[in-house]
Parts: sequence; C-alpha cells; structure tokens
Amino acid sequence: ADEAVVHTTWADLDRTVEADHLTCIYIPSLGAPVGAELVRFHQLARTLREQCPWDQEQTHATLVRYLLEETYELVDALQALDPDDPATDEHLLEELGDVLYQIEFHATIAEQEGRFTMADVARNVHDKLVRRHPHVFGDVTADDSETVKANWDAIKREEKGRTSVFDGVAAAQPSLSYAEAVQRKAAKVGFDWPDVHGALPKIAEEAGELLAASEAGDPAHVADELGDLLFAVVNVARHLHVEPETALRAATGKFRTRFEAVEALARARGLDLHTAGLDALDALWDEVKRRG
Repeated sequence: ADEAVVHTTWADLDRTVEADHLTCIYIPSLGAPVGAELVRFHQLARTLREQCPWDQEQTHATLVRYLLEETYELVDALQALDPDDPATDEHLLEELGDVLYQIEFHATIAEQEGRFTMADVARNVHDKLVRRHPHVFGDVTADDSETVKANWDAIKREEKGRTSVFDGVAAAQPSLSYAEAVQRKAAKVGFDWPDVHGALPKIAEEAGELLAASEAGDPAHVADELGDLLFAVVNVARHLHVEPETALRAATGKFRTRFEAVEALARARGLDLHTAGLDALDALWDEVKRRG
C-alpha cells in the first residue's frame, strides 16, 4: 500500500524522494552522450566567435536573416520526411543542427556581452516547461490535450501579466500565421463563428467587395479588400483545422512542380514559353495535370 513510483531529476532527487532501506533508484541509459556533445558544440561556438573574422562581425540583428533562412530550410526538411528514405533523416539532422547553431550563436554573443549564457537559456526553458506542465510535475489533473492547452494559456497569462488576448502574439511571423494566431486568440474568448458554415460565406462576401473596389480603381481600397479576403480564407482554414501557411506552401510547391513539367514538355517539343501564348501553355498545363 505504501509503494510509490516517483519520476524526478537527478538535481531534485534529494528533495522529492524520502529514501529508506527499501528505496530503489532506476537510472535509464541515454542513447547518446548528449551532455558531452553539447559541451563540445558550445566550445566550438565560442572558438568561432573568438577566432573567425566573419563570426566576430555578427550581431543579434545581422543574424536574423540567417535564423529565418535556416528555419525555413528546417521546415522544408520536415515536410520532405519519408520513413522509407534514410536520406530525409540525414537532411533533417543537418537542418536541426543549423537552427541549433543559430541559437548557440545568439547565446554566445549575449555571454560575451555579460547578459546571459547558453546555460541560462537551457535552464529558463526547462523551468518554464516544468511550470507549465503541472499535470506532469504537480497535482493538477489533465485528461486531454484541450485541458493541457487551457492550463498552459492560464499559466502563461499569469506569468506575463497580460491583459489583452493578443499579448504575446508575434507580429513578425509570416502574415498567414499571424492572421491565424490572432483569430485563434479572439476565438478563445468566444468571438468566433460556431463552425465553418459561418466562416465560408465571408469568402464570397469579401470577394464581391474586392471586385467592386477593383472596378472603382482605388489601389488603397483594393489592397484593403484583398487583405479582408485573405483574412477570411485563413478563418476558413482555421475552422477546418488546416494550417494556412502549410497549405499555401504545399499548393505553391505543387504549382511549381507542374510548371517545371510544362517547361520540360515545351523544351521537348521545341516550344518557346515566352512566345507560345496562353492557349498553348494551358494545353501543356492540362496535359501535365492529366499525367498526374
């Protein structure tokens, strides 16, 4: 009746376990020496910062473009994952490392400036995750993911002292993701259509307003109405549980692949795309679509 299983960390062992002569400790083996590799990686980042002229010139601001580039390359690697193709794992491994290096680079700059270190970064995110998972590390009950997310948001609001539902929504993220995040936050307080059937008609409504603005010839009004139409499309995507950024990226990739096939077909038939005309291009496009 007194038997208990306690999951804890090595650092908290003496505070969470009341040991006696019957206590057993099970320490699972790690698949790889994570700590040693991270220390080696950290030392490399410091060496590069101290000895490489390019690394020495970088600042938090100049590195932003590289963080974005590496993040998008990571997204591509994730979307290309194929369980039957080990090469896609190697690609993901490489891109994860590139993003990790960007994080390490920023932490190294901060360390040199005496503000914080990579250890502070790791400790901060560790402690935050523990606080926001009271159903794992505390006595809170959460039987489903919706409860987990609700608890997370409540804890986050309390930690940050936020007053607006939009506090913390990053405005610098891609526009489709930004729109989806804003809509999702508003929906959490009840400002939302009950289902997709309320959101869908807004697309036709906004398309009509865009057409009217276009016919009126006011560029600013056209841009405004086009934004409203895009916002309505994102709202439909959210109700259908589709990530709009991912969906548009996939559609763009599909278009690119098909048009590259059109280019190849045109070359094989001696056609110049620049002079072939729309009818000929449409015919090639339809042929490519039929081929799948």
